[in-house]
Amino acid sequence: MLIGYARTSTLEQEAGLEAQLRDLQEIGCEKIFQEQVSSVAQRPELNRAIDYLREGDILYVTKLDRLARSMKHLGDIVETVKEKQAYLKVMDNLGLDTTTATGELVLNVLGSVAQFERSMMLERQREGIAKAKAEGKYVGRQKTAQKKAKDIFKLKEEGMKPNDIAKELDISRASVYRILKAGEDK
Repeated sequence: MLIGYARTSTLEQEAGLEAQLRDLQEIGCEKIFQEQVSSVAQRPELNRAIDYLREGDILYVTKLDRLARSMKHLGDIVETVKEKQAYLKVMDNLGLDTTTATGELVLNVLGSVAQFERSMMLERQREGIAKAKAEGKYVGRQKTAQKKAKDIFKLKEEGMKPNDIAKELDISRASVYRILKAGEDK
């Protein structure tokens, strides 16, 4: 059975997800698992796709970066797929195929290159942030929870619990506790 997996990092990448789904359908995937989550987040649909595999099945992805977040993660996925006596195929230009020894070698080499690229990108990002900070141009991420501090204190005074405040204001529980603690320290 041909099984497909499609992923984009954000909900705004609708066209990218649609393109992956189209490509997976065109090659004949009978079952396709899809999700829109960051590669570093929990990916329940990827886990479901791997769990769904049976002996002789092929798991298709359109690009390697849609599947794994690191070389170790890729290795873990490939090992799990192998244990199920199934295969992995990556559809991009190289058409990687773990049904062959050459395909496995190329997959490992490209996985290493992809991890190297990501490390270099993060290093350049850190350098850019450091430079912007030094020039006084970097302001960082907007502090959305801090903007809601008055509402947090008001709801707390009304007897609402921190978990409920977080849900009501659509912020993290940790932010609510942090703001309440900062208010106590004043």
